[in-house]
Amino acid sequence: MTVAQNVRNHLRNKPYLLEALEKGIVNLSELSRQLQAELKVSDTSAIKAALRRYAEELQKHRQKREEKVLHLLRKSSIAVYDRKAVMITAKELNQKGMKVDLLDKFVYLMDRSDMPERTTSLIKHENCTMIVVHSPEELENTPGVVAFLATLLAEQNVNIVEFISCWTETIMVVEKKDSLKAYEVLSNLVG
Repeated sequence: MTVAQNVRNHLRNKPYLLEALEKGIVNLSELSRQLQAELKVSDTSAIKAALRRYAEELQKHRQKREEKVLHLLRKSSIAVYDRKAVMITAKELNQKGMKVDLLDKFVYLMDRSDMPERTTSLIKHENCTMIVVHSPEELENTPGVVAFLATLLAEQNVNIVEFISCWTETIMVVEKKDSLKAYEVLSNLVG
């Protein structure tokens, strides 16, 4: 295996380094020295050359991917539903709302007023807002949309309690306290 292949394989599982390379914000000399020890390669100049080529390639792909994602999101619409709740249980319940069967757990997304008073839930989030981004059907063939939305909210310190992507709907449930910030960020992006 060549040094370049070794570098690419090593970085494939390090998304934070890939993003730094994509954005051109990493010191290639320092990263070369760090990778030299990890990869047990004696020639840092070969590692640095491989990093430079890989970074250029990533930057081209990132720009194209981001353009496609932004184009799609500009054709999307957004809806906000307040007074939602999320409940995770070990046993199936006869409950209104969305249910996801995770084999040994059940996740329910429901109206807060439908939340049962007594239940053996594992986790409850009672004061939530559901934000739904409705996108064109091309969403299914556009990689990176979900990652883009999640990263955008994470950068604003908004925690997503539940995230469901179903066909043209991207459903994000956030705590009520974060709902205005999440809506502002997403509505500035969505058409």
